[in-house]
Amino acid sequence: MDRVDKINYYLDIAETISERGTCLRKNYGAIIVKNDEIISTGYTGAPRGRENCIDLGFCVKKKYFPNVRHGGYDACRSVHAEQNAMLSSSRKDMINADLYLVGVRKDSKKYEEGASPCQMCRKLIINSGIKKVYARIDKTHYTSIDVSDWIKQDDLLNGKITY
Repeated sequence: MDRVDKINYYLDIAETISERGTCLRKNYGAIIVKNDEIISTGYTGAPRGRENCIDLGFCVKKKYFPNVRHGGYDACRSVHAEQNAMLSSSRKDMINADLYLVGVRKDSKKYEEGASPCQMCRKLIINSGIKKVYARIDKTHYTSIDVSDWIKQDDLLNGKITY
């Protein structure tokens, strides 16, 4: 029997964590790992104590803000998986850690194409001290992003918004 490589091992865990997500459109799972130890986890969901879209039975963004273009994170009810994972960690534990991210669409059960942290999450990841982000493409493939590249290549200074 073949043994799963370490990166896909952590991505598999992040994928399982995404199953706790409460978004009706897509759910993400994230884990922060340092020195082969899981520091924290996070999934897409409404802030603590607020009703989430699964329990409400509708997507708040779609119902009340149907004209908001792609992104429109302020209209979304959920806190991002990366944000929830970082909120559960101390900065000293995140310095030089890796973040593993998996997004799954609810309608098709397929991986989110081009899964990557949004601009707000990128800023938080940079400030947290995380050094690398791995994002799942499919069951065995992923992208690897050096956070230092986000610092050097600031998309916003080029007029580009990334999601």
